[in-house]
Amino acid sequence: MTKSLQGKRIAFLATDGVEEVELTEPAKAVRAAGGEVDLVALRPGSIQAFNHLDKSSTYDVDVTVGDADPQRYDGLVLPGGVANPDELRGDPAAVRFVRSFFDAGKPVGVICHGPWTLIEAGVVQGRTITSWPSLRTDLTNAGANWIDAEVHVDNGLVSSRKPDDIPAFNAKIVEEFAEGVHRGQREQQRTPVSAQQ
Repeated sequence: MTKSLQGKRIAFLATDGVEEVELTEPAKAVRAAGGEVDLVALRPGSIQAFNHLDKSSTYDVDVTVGDADPQRYDGLVLPGGVANPDELRGDPAAVRFVRSFFDAGKPVGVICHGPWTLIEAGVVQGRTITSWPSLRTDLTNAGANWIDAEVHVDNGLVSSRKPDDIPAFNAKIVEEFAEGVHRGQREQQRTPVSAQQ
């Protein structure tokens, strides 16, 4: 049975270099379950998606991260691609936006290279997470327990490795977004960012 996301709004945080299928397929799954999607980006206009190393389509931005109110959203998705999370993790407003979902205990989905932004936000310590394999050392050094799995859920944090994992990833993000706020996720964020770095 498909969980309903009727009345829920999910933020997709991305910028140029996002892996297209990791943006579009989860967004389709959220919409198919009745949810609304906002593309949140660093700048207004549109972002350039990629299919691996090749330019693909552009996508219109709904709101810039500086103007986005995290309280309006019931969940967050961080797609991958290499350039996308690398730029996001260098933007203080994007890092604060991501951190706010963990502080509020809201569910978050992250795939591929997306966890780079989570590391910068100081939210992976003590978490079990999967990712693109090359992030294993980065995540372990940030205090996470890295595993090689198609999809993994840790107190509302859904993670997957790559585009091949998207069907499993989509099913779990819809389930977690339908469930809503995770008390365990909020409690896990009691350690200040400064103490985690």
